[in-house]
Amino acid sequence: LLDMPEAVEDEMEERTFPDERLELIFTCCHPSLGLEAQVALTLRALGGLTTEEIARAFLVPEETMKRRLSRAKRKIRDARIPFSVPAEHLLPERLAAVLAVVYLIFNEGYGGRVDLAAEALRLGAALTELMPDEPEVHGLQALMLLDNARRDARFAGGELVLLADQDRSRWDAAQIERGREALDRAFALHGKGVYVVQAAIASLHMEEPRDWPQIAALYGELARLTGSAVVELNRAIAVAEVDGAEAGLALVDQIDLKGYQYFHSTRADLLRRLGRADEARTEYERALELAHTEPERRFLQRRLAEVGA
Repeated sequence: LLDMPEAVEDEMEERTFPDERLELIFTCCHPSLGLEAQVALTLRALGGLTTEEIARAFLVPEETMKRRLSRAKRKIRDARIPFSVPAEHLLPERLAAVLAVVYLIFNEGYGGRVDLAAEALRLGAALTELMPDEPEVHGLQALMLLDNARRDARFAGGELVLLADQDRSRWDAAQIERGREALDRAFALHGKGVYVVQAAIASLHMEEPRDWPQIAALYGELARLTGSAVVELNRAIAVAEVDGAEAGLALVDQIDLKGYQYFHSTRADLLRRLGRADEARTEYERALELAHTEPERRFLQRRLAEVGA
């Protein structure tokens, strides 16, 4: 882990921070660093993530992330950036990085490390206590609760189960209710940010039948807010449900995510639906090379076998 100096207490009321770990995250997310550096350093120092896991979250090679972390630590040392607990009025300027840290911890946990998912949910709850009037805080908590509610249904007999095939009786109804309450709170605060939009999409995904035109529209708004190629990929999937696989594939082919597992598995699935088996097989093989978990590998191997047949 990084050799971070201990937090120095400002003169603030003790009630300001409901959680010591959250306090440390706010301390490490110093605005003198760029947003990505804040998030990466905090994930390394406090989030329990390895450099490889952080690199995967940022879609860059591990060596690239090592260099970025080294540059950020050098800047801290050379600029003598103080690591102290921020005063309450300074919390909003650090919020974007803190939300990103908590969400990436959750994502890593959702991918398999249950302890990290639980930690992220706990941090999210502490954030809602600390900053109850920030819509994005409630949006993030809603998103994590709604996603986590489906955790038990994502696997059956150790095998990955896609959302459309999941046993809804295994979804956690109490977590869904709490997630939607958090989303309603975000809407009441006029939230329109990236976590509120993602939570709205997650909520729509839990409806039956799914409102694909609305999901596609929300992904369009999320793409506008983030400029993210991964979001564009998800929008393409939704568009394929609305306008057909050909329309979805046309959007996918405009996206540059060649080293991203889900780019290749998405493209493979669309090609499979279009009857282009040889091309689909190539894409599934590339996705398999990039897969990080055994259930995902087995799922992709089954898809390969189906295309081969």
